[in-house]
Amino acid sequence: MEILNNKPGEKAILLGNEAIVRGALEAGVQFVATYPGTPASEIGNLFYQIQKSDFKIPGLYFEFSVNEKLAMEAGMGASYSGLKTLVAMKNFGLNVASEPLLPFVYTGTKGPTVIMIADDPSCHSSAQSEENTRAFASLAHIPIFEPSDAQECKDFIKLAFQVSEKYNIPVMVRTTTRVSHQKMPVELGPLPQINQAGSGDFVKDVNRFVTLPPRVLNMKQELLDKIIRIKDLAEKSSVNKIIRGENKTLGVIASGISYLYVMEAMQKLGLSLPVLKLGSFYPLPDKKIQAFLKGLRKVLVVEELEPYLEKEVKALAQKTNCKIQVFGKDLIPETGELKPEIVTLSLAKLANKKYSVPVVKTIPTLKRSPILCPGCPYWLVISAVKKAVDVNQVVFGGEIGCYMLFGSSVVNLQDYLACMGSSVGIGHGIKKASNNKKKLIAFVGDSSFFHSGIPALINTVFNKSNPLIIILNNDTTAMTGHQPHPGNNGIVIENVVAACGVKNLKVIDPVNQAEFIQTIKDFMDAPEVSVIIARHPCIFVAKKQN
Repeated sequence: MEILNNKPGEKAILLGNEAIVRGALEAGVQFVATYPGTPASEIGNLFYQIQKSDFKIPGLYFEFSVNEKLAMEAGMGASYSGLKTLVAMKNFGLNVASEPLLPFVYTGTKGPTVIMIADDPSCHSSAQSEENTRAFASLAHIPIFEPSDAQECKDFIKLAFQVSEKYNIPVMVRTTTRVSHQKMPVELGPLPQINQAGSGDFVKDVNRFVTLPPRVLNMKQELLDKIIRIKDLAEKSSVNKIIRGENKTLGVIASGISYLYVMEAMQKLGLSLPVLKLGSFYPLPDKKIQAFLKGLRKVLVVEELEPYLEKEVKALAQKTNCKIQVFGKDLIPETGELKPEIVTLSLAKLANKKYSVPVVKTIPTLKRSPILCPGCPYWLVISAVKKAVDVNQVVFGGEIGCYMLFGSSVVNLQDYLACMGSSVGIGHGIKKASNNKKKLIAFVGDSSFFHSGIPALINTVFNKSNPLIIILNNDTTAMTGHQPHPGNNGIVIENVVAACGVKNLKVIDPVNQAEFIQTIKDFMDAPEVSVIIARHPCIFVAKKQN
């Protein structure tokens, strides 16, 4: 396994996510927790492979947690016990994990802890919204590093562990899809001997780990004091650097993948502008930014999504060089990921150079929407539902997973979609709003059910609404790469459902179409919540079993 090559100085071609794993290993990580979510999935997959293979690293503990909140909490427990800890997830996972994250930043760490978050501009794998994790910076007061390539992914993870250890604070490393999934030669460092994960020890300290008033207010002040000291570090750190240029009046400020686009754009345009590359987003190196702005006439801030950096630069410009023109979202779109041609056109406008985006001739092709795999057992569920009910008279609730494709025009069995666990939660609200008269079927996957569907089911039973819930049990977390879930380790879904108080419960293999259709008809008008567990393995799971 190339990622475990222990020949310092050699180079390996790694994905950004692979480089993150390598960086954590070089830092001596002992405890890793994650819930799979693209574009961060490879991080957990790699640690899982390491744990299960002949390359298993003694002393390293890894888990696929049931959800991101629990991954964060497990990481907190490991950190409080003195272990070097990594918690990884995608941007929407941070929403789930934000409840424990905010007090974690207050309590601080005992074992250095890095929280790896992968954003997805343009929503390639994130249907819910185009979320920008940088918004958590000022909310949580958590330091954030932003690598631009795979080498920096490795290096910034190691740096984040160092900052966490020095200041006893969790540190975030934020990537985007293009950083997570780009490949490049990465210079390897030594792999240290890892102390056993079981060597941690939680030592009671109420003043440190309990967030209750009035102590919690002191904790906040201590946190703000840490940020001031980390800000001084950001001013001196090489992750925030100025690349000198020949032009003395125009400049560019960029972070993350945007920096690579800027350098490519200047090469295309034959420009030599000074560039301030920011590798840390929070806290920002204000003095370095102000020094960069002095003497410039115009500056372009290149960043994806919301103009968080642009607003900070404009505020600093008022203190330093009030005559400077700061450009950003007036030249660069606020939606969608950036592309080299967008940045090139923006730089051309800044420098008043002629540039037209190359016209690429395309061959007309038939547009195809994503669709379920041929042979997927969900097709059998779709068939049964369409035969059992008048789809125009039923509301269908969707969630995140393969079955979100029920919303495609081919299937058309999805009337709302928000997040994991929400098909049942929203469905309950719809049922109550219509006095339980509205016919409703909520789809939820097996991994999603364990993730956040159980509380939604309990709420539905407790508050007496009566949707039909179809749990799609295909024995895997399919859409993100077939990671395991609690159902693969002896936790039986029907036992959990029954324990939640559901009386109308049936487990059916959707291959048995007649039984499935009849059960849907029987349960649709039941006065209480009903659950059908559609149990048939994903075709790829079935292949492995055979």
